[in-house]
Amino acid sequence: MSGEMTDKTVLWTAEDAAAATGGRLAGPSAWTATGVTIDSRKVAPGDLFVAIRGPNFDGHAFVGAALAAGAAAALVDHLPDGLPADAPLLIVPVDTLEAMAALGKVARARCGARFVGVTGSVGKTGTKETLRHVLSAQGSTYATEGSLNNHWGVPLSLARLPADCAYGVFELGMNHAGELGPLSRQVKPHVAIITTVEAAHLEFFSGVEAIADAKAEIFEGLDADGVAVLNRDNGQYARLAAAARRHGLTDIWSFGAHEEADARLVDCSLHATCSAVTAVIRGERLQYCLSLPGKHWVMNSLAVLLAVKALGADVAAAARSLSSLQPVKGRGTRKRIQLPQGAFTLIDESYNASPAAMTATLEVLGKIDPGAGGRRIAVLGDMRELGDRADALHIALAEPLRAAQVDTVYACGPHMKALFDRLPATMRGAWTETSVELAPIVTGTVKGGDVIMVKGSLGSRTGLIVDALAALDSGRESEDKAASRTTNQPLAAAQSAQAPRG
Repeated sequence: MSGEMTDKTVLWTAEDAAAATGGRLAGPSAWTATGVTIDSRKVAPGDLFVAIRGPNFDGHAFVGAALAAGAAAALVDHLPDGLPADAPLLIVPVDTLEAMAALGKVARARCGARFVGVTGSVGKTGTKETLRHVLSAQGSTYATEGSLNNHWGVPLSLARLPADCAYGVFELGMNHAGELGPLSRQVKPHVAIITTVEAAHLEFFSGVEAIADAKAEIFEGLDADGVAVLNRDNGQYARLAAAARRHGLTDIWSFGAHEEADARLVDCSLHATCSAVTAVIRGERLQYCLSLPGKHWVMNSLAVLLAVKALGADVAAAARSLSSLQPVKGRGTRKRIQLPQGAFTLIDESYNASPAAMTATLEVLGKIDPGAGGRRIAVLGDMRELGDRADALHIALAEPLRAAQVDTVYACGPHMKALFDRLPATMRGAWTETSVELAPIVTGTVKGGDVIMVKGSLGSRTGLIVDALAALDSGRESEDKAASRTTNQPLAAAQSAQAPRG
């Protein structure tokens, strides 16, 4: 079967789940699960709900709600209070996170797919989604949802893995040394991509070299016949290649503009909405259209095509598929927002940010021409986890802003103030401590013809500003539309939607 995996594939029978976890069944034991979740608010009918203990909440308190929402059963490590006697439960003798990892281990062992793991300082999710897109046209493909790339996201993703897919794509993330290796050993990828190594998470590392060493932990899950895919243009290439060799890997493939790269960029024409690319992928010359703009997407497309080659799939077909790639929410999606006096373009880059990602995104903004009377506007939130260099790295964004010919900058967060104070007076729109304070200022000044890009680390909550801007659309047909024109309803709705919940 080609294309995306169907949502209703039976993943677990009660007996198989019990055998995988060493647990015992209580209540009805004939259930089957077509999904696995740890969030009671997102239960779909047929899900197995795993009651994870988080930093703020214990999932055992929400078992009743999950079952009421249609969960097939709940995986627990003790019998929660207040449940009916016939509640379908899988009671495990270990912590529920460990039990979920056991499900993932069995799911990985029974699946004969070819697997690729993706990590890097920037571009992980985009590269993962690009691989999902191009491989889905060639065979049944499973990929991690969103950014489920950490110590609970990876085992959850593995527990959801169908047995009959042809390709598996897993994003692996970290912000401390020692985190990536265990994740890679769970996934056991045949191909490992490191998109790039940049100044991210510096708060937890002594320097970029230490970040490279942490990223190299992805090689721990590969057998000797695995393939490492590395950025040949990155300053940490030699260090990463040496690490791959120490892990017994001999197939070390590279991508970039470097003349020795296995996936070599020959030429590219960058446009406001797409890129035309000529590349040589291990001797095969290809010309293709990439539907997403920006040099960073071009470089990551080379990594994708090289991984496709390593997986044994059709590289030329994958290159053709790149013309229909769509951006991921929070990572470059665009929308025309209609105001009474005209429309503006909203670019949502609010999911995350690092110095390299900020620079790449501003380059894209610089290629978009505003409409008549419009401006290029950058709305920037703090880049998090940069340690002692945070202010300096924020200040360094002044040059990319100038190069992109940004007219006005709105900013929030203490580190963005360091940048804001050093911008020319003509470029300074407004600075506030939080995105909540900044949102009404931005929504009150945007006008027809503007091109406005919003970007910040997830903790900066710039998604609030995106939601508030989107709510200005005079073409929306919703009951709260009239109120949004005279009050701050868009901001209030955005705050409610983005508020942290357990």
